[in-house]
Amino acid sequence: MGLLINTEQGYYASGGDHGNYRFLSLKDIIQAFKATYVGKGKICENVFEGDIVFHAGRALQELSYDTLKVIKNWEVEIPSSLMLVMPVDYINYCKLSWVDESGVERIIYPADKTSNPRNITETVNADGGFTISGATDDLAFTETSDTRDLYMAQDVSPIVTNRQDKDAYNYLEGNRYGIDPAYAQVNGSFYIDEQAGKFHFSSNISGKTVILKYISDGLVTNSEHDGIDYASTLVPKFAEEAMYKHILFAILLSRKDTSGGLLAEIKKQKFAETRKTKLRLQNFKLEEYARILRGGSKIIKH
Repeated sequence: MGLLINTEQGYYASGGDHGNYRFLSLKDIIQAFKATYVGKGKICENVFEGDIVFHAGRALQELSYDTLKVIKNWEVEIPSSLMLVMPVDYINYCKLSWVDESGVERIIYPADKTSNPRNITETVNADGGFTISGATDDLAFTETSDTRDLYMAQDVSPIVTNRQDKDAYNYLEGNRYGIDPAYAQVNGSFYIDEQAGKFHFSSNISGKTVILKYISDGLVTNSEHDGIDYASTLVPKFAEEAMYKHILFAILLSRKDTSGGLLAEIKKQKFAETRKTKLRLQNFKLEEYARILRGGSKIIKH
């Protein structure tokens, strides 16, 4: 099954749902699973629909993390505060980069020598404790810390590499001696404040256009549906069988009367279908592989 398109005219219109034939809705997956596996004489004779819905959502989440990896993109201009709030469906970042004048993406590397700890504003007593002076019994703290402010105030100047500029080169030559290659870059850096749900950038990123590539769990939430919108949540057709096997295995695993042999067989099928999905989504093309080989050695000819 696939998402139905009323007419080709509607599809090719400027506002059509282009490319949606590649997907199934999560609602379709649930209905197809019930028709295939649930009923008298089938492998799941009695199962609550709520269990199917729950395990369908969990299956899509697990596949999205390592197999489907639908990468979402944000392009934003970083303000002078040097902060960016995580997207609402953010799970983990893939890459952060800023765009130069030629449209080339320059990778921003994570900073591993700084953070944004909670800045406690109460005075420390002689015995190491705090005297809480506020109206509540909780410690008072600010969103930004001195550590974060010092990091943001850094002046990250470009490294001069033109040896014709002797004065500039001689000035930098001694300063660059012994530099750690891991930090020998001028693209800037960032760190993630997990507690506040924000990205913090170094000072040279201010005003630059930054691209955030991240992965989500694949689920579409909607306030009108009071949670997950199963009709709008899409699953690639390549992952259809893997979804069925993940749901089936999870349901059988939760039952105390499932035989070990049956469980082992479904688990084997689940791994096989997941591997097949991953191979299909790699979208391997022989011509592209040949181009990689040509780039690795000038001896290889087309």
